[in-house]
Amino acid sequence: MNDYQERVGQVCKYIDAHLHQKLNLDQLAELSNFSKYHFSRIFASVTGETPFAYITKQRLTRAAAYLRETNQPVLEIALNCGFESASSFNAAFKKHFGRTPTAMREQARQDRNISQSDRNRQEADAAPNLYDQTVKNSLLRRVWQMQANIVELPMMEVAYVRHVGSYLETYQAWAKLGKWAAQHQLFPPEQSFIGISLDDPAVTEEEECRYDACVTVPNTLSRADAPPEIGFQTLPGGLYAKFYFYDTSEKLALLYQSIFGNWLPDSGYDPDDRYCLEFSMNDPAQDTQGKAKVELYIPIKARA
Repeated sequence: MNDYQERVGQVCKYIDAHLHQKLNLDQLAELSNFSKYHFSRIFASVTGETPFAYITKQRLTRAAAYLRETNQPVLEIALNCGFESASSFNAAFKKHFGRTPTAMREQARQDRNISQSDRNRQEADAAPNLYDQTVKNSLLRRVWQMQANIVELPMMEVAYVRHVGSYLETYQAWAKLGKWAAQHQLFPPEQSFIGISLDDPAVTEEEECRYDACVTVPNTLSRADAPPEIGFQTLPGGLYAKFYFYDTSEKLALLYQSIFGNWLPDSGYDPDDRYCLEFSMNDPAQDTQGKAKVELYIPIKARA
């Protein structure tokens, strides 16, 4: 775990030193030497918040200090803390602190008699310790008894239907794919149904999240008569850590958090720059407990 904390800690130090600049996930992922696709999950597992949430919190905390301790104009403070306009700054500030920047400055002027120790305590409350959430994350070990199998998957040809929007509505894509698959007699165990979440909902707006509902197809299948909503792609093979999941679908996110926050740091592996694969082993609607049975494959590579 120390290695992951050190790498994320270096990213946090970089963020703190460059709050006035534009920051993006590609840049931060490269700095951490983690895969771009998996970086935000790892960052959140270590710090308890997404990279964007951390950046925003640090910018607002610094802005609050400037408001209390300097006479800089609000717009100048906003720009110096990385906000693109006064309006975006005011909206974010009020959402975080419950009052406008001007109101905080006025209150600070009225409270000059507050001792420095009290002020330091207030600032500490506004900016909690970076690693406070790691203890909470470690409790997930008690929830998930994770036994990973390290396996090699071959390349797979799949047909897929893409869903864009909430991951809670991916059943729409599965319905379309299932109807087409039935017409071509594509059923387990000969073929596999695979879900791929292409975006992390923690950093992508819900309505923009992409998800592919896939079914493996034989090389002999003709693609000429496929309807427009059916696409085809090749999934790369390689090394994966395989986990078993059997619970209600919304709890799958907890398994992801546990893997990236607890299993990976101690595993000797890093996540590779490929998508996670969710092999669907049942239909939750037909399960007596309404649970999903999933074999989750996390792409990995040996840690350098």
